[in-house]
Amino acid sequence: MPTKLYIICISIFILGSCQNKAKTGQIQNDKNEPIVVPVIDKLETKDVSIVVGAAQLETYLPYLQGKKVGITVNHTSFIDDKHIVDALVEQQIDVQQIFAPEHGFRGQADAGATVSNGKDGKTGIPILSLYGKRKKPLPEDLNGLDIVIFDIQDVGARFYTYISTMHYVMEACAENNIPVLILDRPNPNGHYIDGPVLEEKYKSFVGMHPIPVVHGLTVGELAKMINGEGWLKNGIQCDITIIPCLNYSHHSFYKLPIKPSPNLPNMKSIYLYPSLCFFEGTDVNVGRGTDKQFQVFGHPDFPNKDFSYKPTSRSGAKYPKHENKTCYGKDLSGKSIEDLQGMKQVNLNYILDYYKEFNSTPSFFLKNNFFEKLAGTASLRKDIKALKNEKDIRASWQAGIDAYKSKRKKYLLYTDFE
Repeated sequence: MPTKLYIICISIFILGSCQNKAKTGQIQNDKNEPIVVPVIDKLETKDVSIVVGAAQLETYLPYLQGKKVGITVNHTSFIDDKHIVDALVEQQIDVQQIFAPEHGFRGQADAGATVSNGKDGKTGIPILSLYGKRKKPLPEDLNGLDIVIFDIQDVGARFYTYISTMHYVMEACAENNIPVLILDRPNPNGHYIDGPVLEEKYKSFVGMHPIPVVHGLTVGELAKMINGEGWLKNGIQCDITIIPCLNYSHHSFYKLPIKPSPNLPNMKSIYLYPSLCFFEGTDVNVGRGTDKQFQVFGHPDFPNKDFSYKPTSRSGAKYPKHENKTCYGKDLSGKSIEDLQGMKQVNLNYILDYYKEFNSTPSFFLKNNFFEKLAGTASLRKDIKALKNEKDIRASWQAGIDAYKSKRKKYLLYTDFE
């Protein structure tokens, strides 16, 4: 029996029986295929419906004991009220290196701001930034490590950069023959798929994979797809092991216990984010510098004065767009959680209607082509400027979405929404 599979079988014998296939996936021992570790159901949790991968310490500690460990984490990497780094150190796991994504280890940096290297004040473990000049670990950054953990809460949108960090960590580890342990977490927007599929020419750190804006995958499922589709550099394969969530499916509506980044403060923002993030490629403020980020949007010159707000400098938004200027626009904060959950699609009418009311101003779109990077295509800007309706624009996405859905099914770990 191959050694890796033997260890898993012993773990199953000691820790308890497997859950059903929808919860666990399947165990595979080919290095080109991920190992999905069966989970145990004796853990106690405040949310009895879902147990995240990180909370299943008894399942994955055997992979870490006696090894030098690197860990890619941020402020969302908690097990109940304890950060996973602290939990592992308490278990005498030798955590040698912390890798930090956009917003930093503690999640306080502005979007797009360079994150500095440093040390964790509590444990003294060195922190290496993977946001700024260096987005991919260098071989010397991984020197001496036996395994690297990835445990970060994603929100299910292609342009949310934590999944880009995961891509680069997988790629660097594959190139240096280091396995990656992925502790899966639910996707709060995992109950639908929508938006244009990214075209290769618009690949960037805010969109690295040919997937729709809302991809309907957890990070564990996406990691399987990245490997399976050969999306790492030169088609290299990363040796990944996934600890899946317990009692999660793509029908689930998971309330995040910690805001995933400074400008996604609550579930309303998280549900609206895939629709409103397109405004980031325009001259319109989308609530940064307020307490309703990704729930309001506006511009000082918008002609409809029914709703207004004033962005100001604050933590997580040091220099918001149109700082200290009164912006006029729309307030979506009154929408109910149930309505937002039931929408199950990117709402293009927010930007289509605003553009029309704004008298199609030539300065609406930023000149740096950031809009194309967010959309993953040049056609959306053209369609908006041509005043096309949402139905026709959405129809242009459908072939790409259908092809993606067929591909996606191969990589699912959980019962799908369809």
